[in-house]
Amino acid sequence: MILLRLTWKSLCNRKLTLMMMLMSISVSVLLLLGVDKIRQQAKDGFSSTVSSTDLIVGARSGQINLLLYSVFHIGNATNNISWSSYKAISDHKNVRWSIPLSLGDSHRGFRVLGTSSDYFEYYQYGKKNALSFTEGNAFNGLFDVVIGSEVAKKLGYQLGSSVIVTHGMGNASLMNHEDKPFKVAGVLAATGTPVDNTLLVSLEGIEAIHLDWKAGVKLPGVSVSAEEALNAKLQPKQITAFMLGLHSRISTFQLQRSINRYSKEPLMAILPGLALQELWGMFSLFEKTLAAITGLVVFSGLVGLLTLLLSGLNERRREMAILRSVGARPIHILALLMLESLFVTLISILLGLVMLYLAIWLGAPVLQQEFGLHIGLEGLSLWQWQLIGMVTVAGFLVGLIPGYRAYKYSLADGMSIRL
Repeated sequence: MILLRLTWKSLCNRKLTLMMMLMSISVSVLLLLGVDKIRQQAKDGFSSTVSSTDLIVGARSGQINLLLYSVFHIGNATNNISWSSYKAISDHKNVRWSIPLSLGDSHRGFRVLGTSSDYFEYYQYGKKNALSFTEGNAFNGLFDVVIGSEVAKKLGYQLGSSVIVTHGMGNASLMNHEDKPFKVAGVLAATGTPVDNTLLVSLEGIEAIHLDWKAGVKLPGVSVSAEEALNAKLQPKQITAFMLGLHSRISTFQLQRSINRYSKEPLMAILPGLALQELWGMFSLFEKTLAAITGLVVFSGLVGLLTLLLSGLNERRREMAILRSVGARPIHILALLMLESLFVTLISILLGLVMLYLAIWLGAPVLQQEFGLHIGLEGLSLWQWQLIGMVTVAGFLVGLIPGYRAYKYSLADGMSIRL
């Protein structure tokens, strides 16, 4: 206990050195845990987004591109799918449910997704969690819109709020469908998926706002009012992609081959899990490089700690000699230096954790808004605790070198006067 108090007082007596050591290691811990946390939660978040979907079907392209634009709303489709092809495949005997997806419009930077009411019934995320509402319900009317939790939070929308949809992802007023505003009918509970940043409308609503548009441009001299659209017979002509849930996963590969060989138009069916594995495989080299860099940062922080302990050792010879003169044994001097190193490492880890969670608290809304990536304030994983354990042990062992040198100093050397 006396040795612990002595260690603490010794550190407090060297505040500037202590602050430098703490800053060096705490930033290293922040980077080490921050990179791993973002990597792990990104993987978990991406995987949980499509937890119940057996197949995703879109125009023939790459399976990663199809996965990104259909599920995560990143990028754009190379082509659309005809409604007749969607109906033919969704009516297949092995298909239990299907969810059509129509992308291409937005509202103030948030994606607008045209779909059917089956989206709210069959779409699941996480551990097969169904979508739920904090307010209102699914769209019933032609110009009803359901908004994700982040949309409601960022834009301050509530039930009955008016929403003007923009054609494409631009914000130019000339591209707005101002003559056919939607009204908020429901607000979804937070899911931690791209759904939180999405506005959902019916496929008929998407058709209605494009009645007087062609090839992405408003037809000159043609105007179809909202009242006229309500009375029109609206039938989707094409969609962007669709999700499939099957009666039995045994038939997944058979149906996938059948869709990939579909003769009426070039289509591609992908398994979300396999596409995600391919995506992570593309980033594996980057992950390893990043892990190596963060490891080097931690190593440099510990080297900095060692350097500061060693550089201050000469100035502390007299202190060590006085301790020896009042009865401290050489082993106590060794223990004192190692405990100092351990204390600095533990306090640095604590500061690093505080900085990590503060960074998550401040940066999570930006990641959610820009990338649909949910980073929560959850506790550390087992691997992250193991990383902390390794840093702690390394910090403790760093104290061996200056401790051994102090151990070797003689009483006479410490007490001698140097001119």
